[in-house]
Amino acid sequence: MSIKLIIGLPLLLATFISCKSGNNDKAGNKGKPPVPVDVMVAVNSGFSSDIEVNGTVLSEEMVELHPEISGRITYLNIPDGASVKAGTILARINDADLQAQLQQQKVQLDLAEKTELRLRQLLAVNGIDQAAYDAALSQVNLFNANISVLNAQIDKTVIRAPFTGRLGLRLVSEGAYVSPATIIGTLQQTDRIKIDFSVPEAYESLVKIGKTITVRTNGSKESIAAVISAIEPQINPATRNLRVRARLSGGMISPGAFVKIFLNEKVSGIVVPTNAIIPDALSSQVVLVKGGKAVFQNVETGIRNSDMVEITGGLAVGDTVIVSGVLYVRPNGDVRIKKVRNE
Repeated sequence: MSIKLIIGLPLLLATFISCKSGNNDKAGNKGKPPVPVDVMVAVNSGFSSDIEVNGTVLSEEMVELHPEISGRITYLNIPDGASVKAGTILARINDADLQAQLQQQKVQLDLAEKTELRLRQLLAVNGIDQAAYDAALSQVNLFNANISVLNAQIDKTVIRAPFTGRLGLRLVSEGAYVSPATIIGTLQQTDRIKIDFSVPEAYESLVKIGKTITVRTNGSKESIAAVISAIEPQINPATRNLRVRARLSGGMISPGAFVKIFLNEKVSGIVVPTNAIIPDALSSQVVLVKGGKAVFQNVETGIRNSDMVEITGGLAVGDTVIVSGVLYVRPNGDVRIKKVRNE
């Protein structure tokens, strides 16, 4: 009997302490004062987004000038920074061996054509059989084909401007030995400028072909207008960005420059301050006031600017949203409305 009493005593003490502790916790929670908060009432309103992304300036056309074959440069016409027209000869590679082979093929072609003419006349009077004439005609066609091949090879020794534009800096000198890997200069069409930039998929609705956007360089506060001309049809699955191309409407920016793109858009809907949003791993939340209690609500967000965020789902007009003191409230905790803001 004494053994049972000794064993049961610690259990009774533990139960008593636990019950007392639980009662104290309930009393403590019940006695906490409501958290003072500022709120706003959700309404449909308009605000202007100011999305900023980075872009790169490109020439309308740009090409590095490479020779198609290896050889020594015998003629060079690349004045630094000069403007040239399409088709202008910029350089020539030594083609003496090809010209000699071409002359040889022309001599052999002349002999073959004379032979073919004689055999054609003999064939007309049955002086030879058809096979002999066909062999002579085949020789003529063979030399013509060889001449075409040599002309194509000689054409590769000439470097022409593929379009009208401005040359860059000359990188080789006349007499230098070059290969197809050698860059002898660059050519850019600078009369029209295009700008490539990427937009997060969340802002896909802000880019449309024909829409005017604002462009600004780092070294200037002047804003230049550009018009969106093309949009990549697929979002990059690695970055979740959409590539967009625009062309300057006026002004001039050097190709290769870094610019900032501003996508301004006026939207109408429910908007809340940025600090009212509680980011979560899977969603975003706001805190509502219902019956004097804090209620956490999942929401879907749209476009935003530095101060406001568009709410596309999860909120209804008339909901009371906590905009100040969000960090201090707890789910179903008591709150006291200190101020109603008109955002």
